[in-house]
Amino acid sequence: MRDDEQRSFTELWMSSRVEAGASPEVAARAASEGRVAAALTREDVRAYIAVADGRPVGFAVAATSPFSALTEAPCVTIDQLYVVPEARKHGVAKQLMGAVSLYADSRGCDQIGCNVPAQDRDANRFFARLGFSSQVVRRITTVSALRRRLGAADEQRQHSLDALLHRRRSLRARAAASANRLAG
Repeated sequence: MRDDEQRSFTELWMSSRVEAGASPEVAARAASEGRVAAALTREDVRAYIAVADGRPVGFAVAATSPFSALTEAPCVTIDQLYVVPEARKHGVAKQLMGAVSLYADSRGCDQIGCNVPAQDRDANRFFARLGFSSQVVRRITTVSALRRRLGAADEQRQHSLDALLHRRRSLRARAAASANRLAG
């Protein structure tokens, strides 16, 4: 990607992040740290920019990888698809999807997947109209949150075990006391 294309892509990417709820500072920091540039230089990543009237109006980012960790079948995954609000409903996203489909053909991929936020109703409708169907639900949590939950489950399990042992000991003690009264 040429320097001017990379600048245009980075500006569009920052706009997409801000529209998705990130602060402009966070988006700018990610771009200035070189994360965007590094991703664009990876061999398995391809980025496309849509231009209308000489102005960048959208982008698509696709990556090639196996469909899953347990299969060898290659798949192109659309990681991001973004069109500026004023250019939406003018066929820009469809043009970008056409470029992605040509890329998938060139990589020998039979399938194209996409990552779509569950709450983005318009994006989900767009992909559904193009024949994409839900295959999996990808749930995400932080490592620290998972560890807290796992720790809470362990504590709960230990508490249940302690309570069971306490009840058994109590029953044994009552049975022994009752047997002693009957014997004596």
